[in-house]
Amino acid sequence: MFNLSQDTLQSFADNGFVIIRSFFNPEKLSETKTAMDRYITEVVPSLPDSDAFYIDKNDASTLKQLQRIAENDPYFERSANDSDALSVCNQLLGEDVHTRGVEWFCKPSGSTHPTPPHQDNFYFCLSPPSVVTVWIALDVVDTTNGCLHYVPGSHKHGIRDHGATSIVGFSQGIVDFGDKEMAMETPVHLEPGDCVIHHGNTIHRADPNPSDRTRRGFALVIEGASAQRDDDAFSRYVDSVQAQHESLGLDVDQSIYK
Repeated sequence: MFNLSQDTLQSFADNGFVIIRSFFNPEKLSETKTAMDRYITEVVPSLPDSDAFYIDKNDASTLKQLQRIAENDPYFERSANDSDALSVCNQLLGEDVHTRGVEWFCKPSGSTHPTPPHQDNFYFCLSPPSVVTVWIALDVVDTTNGCLHYVPGSHKHGIRDHGATSIVGFSQGIVDFGDKEMAMETPVHLEPGDCVIHHGNTIHRADPNPSDRTRRGFALVIEGASAQRDDDAFSRYVDSVQAQHESLGLDVDQSIYK
């Protein structure tokens, strides 16, 4: 069990993200990686395009993002109730929490696709924005292979204007993100098993991965009991993401947006 210090809680409140080293011990890390490999081999081939995103849909080696993992596999349904993750997020958010979703992110070696600057809660549309993402490194993650970059304190200033992107899996990005904010960024380097937890309103992005190393992350999205979805905002988001998927020729299961 992780009991967070007051300094850690204050750092999260100030910056909108916090790093926890060795969040997954070696045994848990190995088990998760093995389960993900099985999921990718056995489950992913039968998933709709809206649950499995590729840089090149015709090349399985370019798999870049998996959504709704807990809904598609019993092992990850159990992982969604990870006691350490729920305990830590309860401390960070200061209220009862539950897991909203389980995801997997990958930047394959040689990938030229960036992750656009964005705020997760633009997609979630939760008010109040009592939601965090627990992003656990499955590989060594650094500036060479596309680590996450955060703008400290950006969670305090609400949701910025987002516009459509051409990056599948990240249909919206901040439209006026500029050099001044880039200069403020903190790149987060992680060892396998380390995690970074960020607030739903914290601005973050990632560069492409031109290296010969894969960059994989396992993520739990955890929200507080007070968070409620803004249905009007969510409807507008759904319209935009569906338009992007249609333009890219993706076969989308519309039921996931209900």
